[in-house]
Amino acid sequence: MTIFNKKIFWLALVLFLTLGLLAACGGDDSDDGAEESDEDTTETSGDDEEGSEDDAEADGGSGDYSAEDMEEDTWRFVTEEVQGQVQYVYAEEFADRISEKSDGKITVEPYEFGGLGSETDQVDQLQQGTVEMAVMSPGFTGNMVAEGQLFALHFLFPDDLEVTQEILNNSEAINTDLRERYEEFNISPLSFWTEGAMQWTSSGTELRTPDDFENFQMRVQTSPLIMRSYEQYGANPQEMSWGELYTALDRGTVDGQENPIFFIADASFHEVQDYMTVSNHNNYVAMTTVNTDWYDGLDDNTRAMVDETVEEMQEWVFDEQTRQNEEFLSVIEDDTDNPTEIIELTEEERDAFRQEAMEVRDYYRNEISEVGGDILDKLEGEIEEHQE
Repeated sequence: MTIFNKKIFWLALVLFLTLGLLAACGGDDSDDGAEESDEDTTETSGDDEEGSEDDAEADGGSGDYSAEDMEEDTWRFVTEEVQGQVQYVYAEEFADRISEKSDGKITVEPYEFGGLGSETDQVDQLQQGTVEMAVMSPGFTGNMVAEGQLFALHFLFPDDLEVTQEILNNSEAINTDLRERYEEFNISPLSFWTEGAMQWTSSGTELRTPDDFENFQMRVQTSPLIMRSYEQYGANPQEMSWGELYTALDRGTVDGQENPIFFIADASFHEVQDYMTVSNHNNYVAMTTVNTDWYDGLDDNTRAMVDETVEEMQEWVFDEQTRQNEEFLSVIEDDTDNPTEIIELTEEERDAFRQEAMEVRDYYRNEISEVGGDILDKLEGEIEEHQE
């Protein structure tokens, strides 16, 4: 090989090695860039996840609404009961949850019975929009919403309270058809729930058979069907607000009344009654209601928060009424200063009342219902399905 050829060879070799080195360096730069890009993407993804968690916290864990978009407001929430009783503690719990979910922007003010008038006054206030929300029993709307009186029918719901609550939660007859009847009067029931089985108290007479109600002065709510139910047993029903009831029982103006156990004890009715008959003849059904115009006027964001909270409260209030009814039964049993004899009806004794009560269902269909008993018929079918 000549000297010239040797020079060309070495120059080519140096050039080849140089280009290879540059290519290798360029490849390293490209890999580093890709790794940095992956790291950047991971970090950004982490930020997004944190943002999503923050949004979920702002939404109260829902995702259907955001507290950030809510304006400050105050809602009035009336109940038919006093502090410590089921309806009032329900309103308190509801208020706490709404405050938390709205980041304190919305205040719910619970009102106990008497704070804004009688039960019928409260119905009128909700209807007119003087208050936004109310817990009420259908018994005090009987003269306004005829179909709502079906809750006054004795032995309609199963004895098992959990099954009854499941029916109240899921019944189309109640939550759709009956709700529409209330909305004709600017009241929207958002949920129905039991406060426990109803029992009878009495003085002078043990209530064991329908004959024991003959000429019995029975206090009842403002409902034609409730009155008819006790007339079927032979009683003389007397409409009366519960705020007047203790005095009426004490003075003998009326002989007895019906209520869940917690209410009988907390209102001290057992102190002025000789007997409490554990009949479980009915359920005290309460409704969480709102003024329809107000509810429909809420923005979707706020309405979603209300709906979610109402749904959450169904399980909570069932547990609360169970606790109170169990605790107050012990109060009555242990009250030696005001002894009350507790009578537990046998199934045979309850059947005698049940047979009389069945005739009242025909009265409801023919004389009370404005739709020929269609809602009751549908509800009875749903109850039968649950029991099967």
